[in-house]
Amino acid sequence: MGKPTGFLDYERQDSRCTPPLERIKNFHEFHTPLPLEKQRLQGARCMACGVPFCQAGRMIAGMASGCPLNNLCPEWNDLVYLGNWKQAYQRLAKTNCFPEFTSRVCPALCEAACTCNLNGEPVATKENERAIIETAWETGLVKPEPPAVRTGKKVAVVGSGPSGLAAAMMLNRRGHSVTVYERRDRIGGLLRYGIPNMKLEKNVIDRRVKLMEEEGVTFVTNADVGADVSAAELLKEYDRVLLCCGASNPRNIQAPGRELKGIHFAVDFLTSVTKSLLDSNFADKKYIDAKNKHVVVIGGGDTGNDCVGTAIRLGAKSVVQLEMMPKPPEERAENNPWPEWPKVLKTDYGQEEAIAMFGSDPRIYQTTVAEFIGNKKGELKKLKLVKLKPEKDPNTGRTNMVPIEGSEEIVPADLVLIAAGFLGSQKYVTDAFGVAVNARTNVDTRPGGYETSVPGVFAAGDMHRGQSLVVWAIREGREAARAVDYSLMGYTNL
Repeated sequence: MGKPTGFLDYERQDSRCTPPLERIKNFHEFHTPLPLEKQRLQGARCMACGVPFCQAGRMIAGMASGCPLNNLCPEWNDLVYLGNWKQAYQRLAKTNCFPEFTSRVCPALCEAACTCNLNGEPVATKENERAIIETAWETGLVKPEPPAVRTGKKVAVVGSGPSGLAAAMMLNRRGHSVTVYERRDRIGGLLRYGIPNMKLEKNVIDRRVKLMEEEGVTFVTNADVGADVSAAELLKEYDRVLLCCGASNPRNIQAPGRELKGIHFAVDFLTSVTKSLLDSNFADKKYIDAKNKHVVVIGGGDTGNDCVGTAIRLGAKSVVQLEMMPKPPEERAENNPWPEWPKVLKTDYGQEEAIAMFGSDPRIYQTTVAEFIGNKKGELKKLKLVKLKPEKDPNTGRTNMVPIEGSEEIVPADLVLIAAGFLGSQKYVTDAFGVAVNARTNVDTRPGGYETSVPGVFAAGDMHRGQSLVVWAIREGREAARAVDYSLMGYTNL
């Protein structure tokens, strides 16, 4: 440890955020990083614990505690304090393919498990990570690493989200010839179209894709495998196929009036907005517009929050966010001790902007839609909401949220965005390859493995584990690359 008393000597300091009413005027990232000298002091706060929960990446009480990538947080936190940016980058790159993504969009599981978080503020590990990778890019430390020798083996990766990109990077650097197929017009998958620009500027993705191309990875866009590109063609041309197509089936809300115009899945809304922004800065008008509309977002997770922030930037008249579950406590409950993931109230950037814009938190807890109400033209105009209460099922012991009779109310709604999560892989892809799926429609493999029921076909990411975080997708991509490499070579050094 470079500074044994750093956590006592220095208080946590985060990057500066542009005020909500200012940042909603555009779709740019709104965090201004600390100067490197100040960021170094944040590295000094790391205690180099004897048991670093921050890098454990273990499941505790069904929740992840610490970094799923097992990032060597204490090592590079200390190197940040010492100002040794080169070695800090080398240590970070050992475990994380894309720190520039995770340092922007990860919920920082490392910080939740930080020992300093037990009785104070955690180490600013996420922002230290961003300082390392951005300094590495700026100083030329991030360079193409093409393999010295090619193995002669060919691998097709289907899907260019975080798991597909991670696997492609690892397999290419191993010496295999890798081609990535993406059904959309740009590379990135969820990173490109599922995460708004203000959280992840797309030039950050372009920068990494360009580097991977220089290393020898081939990218093919507008190639919908299972539809436009046949699975048989890939199985014939490549030695192995890795499916990384994501959990692409959005969970629906079945209520009377669901067929009305003005009801969209969140991913369709976010995709249309980002594509129009990238294509024409909204000049083409080919996006789901929220301007002057009463917007209701169904779902309280990250995607729901992204919809809130996006709708506000588009000029929504009002924004309401419905959450089925009760409002979380502001502090840890006794049955949620550290180092478990803290199940506490989190007010994210979208909610902050709604509070600044409309004067109140947009979230309404223990509430769902009982009916969508429209006009004679079939256009959505109102919602009938109903309050919910927790009730334990006597047969299963599970607690369900059930409607409270007589609690209905009518609210205005011109645009509803369903952000209720995702159910699993898409059937046309799994049917095309003939791979088995489990009860949740995720691609089935043996526990801890990545090879599917079809020899030579592997699966990773959300398509394999179900809807999850970018950091978990990267881990799955790295582990699947190792499994593919072993199956090709009989051993692996990944």
